[in-house]
Amino acid sequence: MTENPTLAVVVKGWPRLSETFIAQELVALEEGGHRFDIWSLRHPTDQKTHPLHDRLKARVRYLPEYLHDAPDRVARCREIARGLPGYREAYDLWRSDLARDRSHNRIRRFGQACVMAAELPQATQGLYAHFLHTPASVTRYAAVMRGLPWSFSAHAKDIWTSPDWEIQEKLDPARAGAAFGATCTGFGAQHLKDMAAAPDRIDLVYHGLDLARFPPPPARILRSPQGRFSMLSVGRLVEKKGFDRLLAAFARLPETVDWHWTHIGGGDLKTTLAAQADAAGISARITWRGACDQPEVIEAMRHADLFVLPSRVAEDGDRDGLPNVLMEAASQRLPILSTPVSAIPEFITDGVEGTLVGDDPQTLAEAIVALSENPDRAAQMADASYHRLRADFQMEPGIQRLSRRLSEMLSGA
Repeated sequence: MTENPTLAVVVKGWPRLSETFIAQELVALEEGGHRFDIWSLRHPTDQKTHPLHDRLKARVRYLPEYLHDAPDRVARCREIARGLPGYREAYDLWRSDLARDRSHNRIRRFGQACVMAAELPQATQGLYAHFLHTPASVTRYAAVMRGLPWSFSAHAKDIWTSPDWEIQEKLDPARAGAAFGATCTGFGAQHLKDMAAAPDRIDLVYHGLDLARFPPPPARILRSPQGRFSMLSVGRLVEKKGFDRLLAAFARLPETVDWHWTHIGGGDLKTTLAAQADAAGISARITWRGACDQPEVIEAMRHADLFVLPSRVAEDGDRDGLPNVLMEAASQRLPILSTPVSAIPEFITDGVEGTLVGDDPQTLAEAIVALSENPDRAAQMADASYHRLRADFQMEPGIQRLSRRLSEMLSGA
C-alpha cells in the first residue's frame, strides 16, 4: 500500500481482465516512481485476474457503485464536500451537464465525486482518469471540488459514444477541462484535437507492449495447406467485435478447409452467438473458452495458425481503437486477419504485417481460405508484424511521455 499518494487514478472497475492495457500502464508508472491510489467506480466481476494485477502495490478504494447501497457514507461525504472551496463550481457544472443528460448515471457520477472529494488524502495533488466518459466526469467534478488539476486517458468507446458537447467541455480550460489528455491511437488523437479548445493538451500515447512479460515467439512449423487450420479470436462478445459476421463467414467456408475456431472472452452476446453457430451447423468446429488470464491467452496464441479480429463500427458508433490483442498476437508471430477499422491500420498495413479486409461475411470467408491455402505468405506477414511491434510499438516510449505529463501536472499543482 502506497503511503501519502500524490496522484489519484480513477477507473471504471478494478481489476478487469479485458483491460490489460490499464494494468500494464499502472504497473509501469508505479515501478517508475509514481505513487497513487486507485479509485474504482465498480467492484470486480471477473473470476480471474492477470499476473500484472498482483504486481501492483497501490491501494484500491471502491466508491459506492450505487448511491443507495451506502446512504450513510454518501450523506456524510456530501456534507464534507459542501464545505470544500470548489463545491459550488462543481455543482454548477454538474447541473449544466444534468440539464442535457437527465439520467440516473449522471446523478450517480456526482454522488461518487462527492465521496471521492471528501475522502481523497490530503497529499493528493492531481487526478487521472482512464476513459473519457463516466470516470472522467467523476474525476472532473471531484477535482473541481478540491481545487486540483485532472487529466485523462481516452480509448475507444468513450471517444465515439460520448456526446460532442461533453467531450468539448472536458477539453476546455474555461470549463474546468483537463490539464492534458492522452489517447492510444492517432485516429482518436486527431478527433479529440479537432474538438479541443487547446489541441496541444492532447497527446498520442500508444499503449504498446512490455515484451518482457511475453515469451519469445515459438518456433513455428509451417502447416500443410491441407492440414487442420486452427483460428483464434480474443475479445468481448459485443457488437463492435464483429463475431456475428465471422460466424457467418465460417458457414461459407468450403469443405476443403479443415478448420476450427477458438474464442476467448466473455460478453453479453454469448447466448445469441452460440445459437447462431448452432443454426449454421458449425458448433462442432467451435470452442468457447470464456474469460482467460493473459498466460492462457498467450499459450492459445502459440498453438493457433491465424488470429482473427473482425472489428466493425457498432450501431451506436462504438468501435475499437487499436486492440492490444493484435500486438499480443504479433508478439507470438501469429498471422493476423482483421479489418481496416479505426486505428488498426496504424499497426497493420494490409499485405505487409497482416491481412485487412471488409467485415462482410463473404469477404472474410475468402480471406480465410486464401490464408489457409498460403501458409508461407501468412508466415511472412507474421514475421513483419513481429518486427514492426519490436521497432515501433514497445511500451517504454509511451510510458515515458505519460510519466512526464503526469509529473508536470502534479508539479504545477
